[in-house]
Amino acid sequence: MSVACSILIPAHNEVGYIEPCLEALLVSDDLGAEVEVIVMANGCSDSTVDAARSYSDGFAAKGWPLTVLDLAQGGKMGALNAGDVAAQHGARIYVDADVVVSPALMAQLADVLDAPEPRYASGGPVVAASGSLFTRVYARFWAGLPFCTHGVPGFGVFAVNAEGRKRWAGFPDIISDDTFVRLSFLPRERHRVPALYHWPMIEGAAPLVRVRRRQDIGVAEVKALYPALWANHDEAPADAPPIWLRALRDPIGFAAYAAVALAVRLPHRTQERWARGR
Repeated sequence: MSVACSILIPAHNEVGYIEPCLEALLVSDDLGAEVEVIVMANGCSDSTVDAARSYSDGFAAKGWPLTVLDLAQGGKMGALNAGDVAAQHGARIYVDADVVVSPALMAQLADVLDAPEPRYASGGPVVAASGSLFTRVYARFWAGLPFCTHGVPGFGVFAVNAEGRKRWAGFPDIISDDTFVRLSFLPRERHRVPALYHWPMIEGAAPLVRVRRRQDIGVAEVKALYPALWANHDEAPADAPPIWLRALRDPIGFAAYAAVALAVRLPHRTQERWARGR
């Protein structure tokens, strides 16, 4: 049994990414419940809105009505809040516009969310890197870190049921929405389903440094502004291999990972709160 769900997709200049995202949702398994899809196009200067709306007939035929919000103001948090206002169902599945879900993921998430107690859920991330050699070796090492392999990381895709969504009002003006939402739930309230999704790693060394720096700032921001939530942070599992052993197993990947980590800590000019590597 599944619960009715609203699938919310914030999108900013996502032509070339929003199409595979929506195509994957179109071939998703049936949930056995009502589903709606909302794309929150925010501050787009490309044809993201038209690209998303071109899928309206396909989703209508599937029985999942598609709404595309054309928001003049850019910003992911504002887009998430606009999507929440428009959403008709209490259970919410938030999907980044560059993510490609497997056919079973939406139904498995909906099954987990069909519960009276607060729940948070996500699938298994497959870190996709097909461009530069540096990105591929970095992604290979990064995908093996305990953050990715254990617990419920939720980057790119996370879902909450109606009781879980009551944990916060609007999305706050912070960088890391996925960290904020994940830590709003106790570890026992977080559920990882078997189905996978593909999440693209930023391509190129310099963009990796820029985005990694932003990610670190975002986590530190949550930790500083919401110290009570940080108690819900997952510690590294006792059986996770130490960093030196992972380095021995993949010295090239570790070298790329260490180079990015070092570069992040070097002096730099102030960057925008939203950084992308495309």
